[in-house]
Amino acid sequence: MLRDAVRSLAEAKIAPHAAAVDEDARFPQEALDALLANDLHAVHVPEEYGGAGADALATVIVIEEVARVCASSSLIPAVNKLGSLPVILSGSEALKKKYMTRLAKGDGMFSYCLSEPDAGSDAAGMKTKAVRDGDHYVLSGVKRWITNAGESEYYTVMAVTDPAKRSKGISAFVVEKSDEGVSFGAPEKKLGIKGSPTREVYLDNVRIPADRMIGEEGTGFATAMRTLDHTRITIAAQALGIAQGALDYAKGYVKERKQFGKPIADFQGIQFMLADMAMKIEAARQLTYAAAAKSERGDADLTFQGAAAKCFASDVAMEVTTDAVQLLGGYGYTRDYPVERMMRDAKITQIYEGTNQVQRIVMARNLP
Repeated sequence: MLRDAVRSLAEAKIAPHAAAVDEDARFPQEALDALLANDLHAVHVPEEYGGAGADALATVIVIEEVARVCASSSLIPAVNKLGSLPVILSGSEALKKKYMTRLAKGDGMFSYCLSEPDAGSDAAGMKTKAVRDGDHYVLSGVKRWITNAGESEYYTVMAVTDPAKRSKGISAFVVEKSDEGVSFGAPEKKLGIKGSPTREVYLDNVRIPADRMIGEEGTGFATAMRTLDHTRITIAAQALGIAQGALDYAKGYVKERKQFGKPIADFQGIQFMLADMAMKIEAARQLTYAAAAKSERGDADLTFQGAAAKCFASDVAMEVTTDAVQLLGGYGYTRDYPVERMMRDAKITQIYEGTNQVQRIVMARNLP
């Protein structure tokens, strides 16, 4: 029922704008409006804070179905979870009540600020600082590759509170867009997900109350890594949706396109490509849904399973979208058809929330 409801909404309210959102590289406001109106913008927020209280699997299905028609739009529910999960996992009750209630109501989106110009895969090498000053902390630094930066009202920011302790000297904070000293760089000009703004976040002596720290001082990096164990599965869901959208479109196309007097779907070479695409998507779906169940239960092997789902599903998405372009031939290479957009959008799923090379390191270190 959830899948049917989200698919109907996505096809009616989000899909018609997907090409224009990509072409104009503009934020998909229509998608945000539709998701807000149907309480699908942040379904993971617990009911006690006014949220829908969706479990990890339901959240995955929402993201998958939105990504099937528009990858950029799927980053609204996905990044709302990424940005706010540190608060849910480690925040004080007061912090949860304040920010989760606002997120559930739709008062603002949440973004996640971990990466920096010189701290990508080596996130513990970050330089953004947070210095205690009485009842406040003063944050200074630059965060890079921040999804929905400038659009979001709330930012989970990782910053160094004790430089001598490396990863154990990093703390997490909630920063608001309206805090004095917060500003944003120009939107990055990207290959794909053009409707989701990616910008630098500048923190110029941003003074925030000490009670906006998420968890204890020095626990920020551990919270960041725990968060990714859960949210990598949402990237797997996004990749899965993109792949499914590409297969669905290609499947319809090959039945209509005729060569040598018959639909190209009748040729075995085409049938084998479609069979492989569908098989790999189904394998990715099973892995992703199983990982979501483990996320919900907090299973001991979640780190491995989350990395495996993200890595496998994103590799499948890149392969399937590339094959979809091939199946459409010359038309697939043009912007008149959606599969080239899907191919461009799929690429980022192999890169963000940890490159697939990093996922393989994570899996190797956590072999079940």
